[in-house]
Amino acid sequence: MRQVVLDTETTGLEVEQGHRILEIGCVEIVDRRITHKHFHQYVNPERDIDDGALEVHGITRAFLADKPVFSDIWQGLFDFIGESEIIIHNAAFDVAFIDYEMSMIPSSPGRITDYCTIVDSLEIARQKHPGQKNNLDALCKRYGVDNSQRDLHGALLDAEILADVYLMLTGGQVSLSLGSGSESDNSRVSGKETRLDSNRPPLRIIRASAEEIEKHEAKLDEIDKASGGSVWRNIVRSEP
Repeated sequence: MRQVVLDTETTGLEVEQGHRILEIGCVEIVDRRITHKHFHQYVNPERDIDDGALEVHGITRAFLADKPVFSDIWQGLFDFIGESEIIIHNAAFDVAFIDYEMSMIPSSPGRITDYCTIVDSLEIARQKHPGQKNNLDALCKRYGVDNSQRDLHGALLDAEILADVYLMLTGGQVSLSLGSGSESDNSRVSGKETRLDSNRPPLRIIRASAEEIEKHEAKLDEIDKASGGSVWRNIVRSEP
């Protein structure tokens, strides 16, 4: 299963006001493993950048002056995306901007949803953690994902961080709750982020030897004799 985590930076917040994409970053996930293959491109938006947006990402129009326009890079982007499932945080925002950029290409190639399925990780987070903050920084804190390099937003950096967060967010049980703590307490992850390395060999299964099993049974006999019967012999054992 191939998935692509995607993020954009833009000149402003409102696509209806003609704001444009100025950076796009994508990270590949295959079978829930980050492969470290990516697509990254700065884009000349051919317009001014709002002061508020500049404070968020720090990318100036002067820096973008010699960069390609979206119509020159879209084919490379879609070659990377292919027919993969696309993961975006607050997908409606990025999808609206990508669709707007595609609509301005001569002989418009259509919409991004004509090519792939979109998964909104923000909606997943809201369903899993209702009533809590679910922006990317909040999820990094909740799941122990290192975002210390995120002084400013950047499309590729945010896509890399979101890839880690998404795998944690969709990886099953977050924590083992033994008490009646709050939802916030129960949603925390112990420890730091675990990066999935595609080159890591599978874990080796070590089975008990006949001698070890015999000693184990002898110990259970001692426990039974001392306690008048223990629960351990009632556990159903099954081979993995």
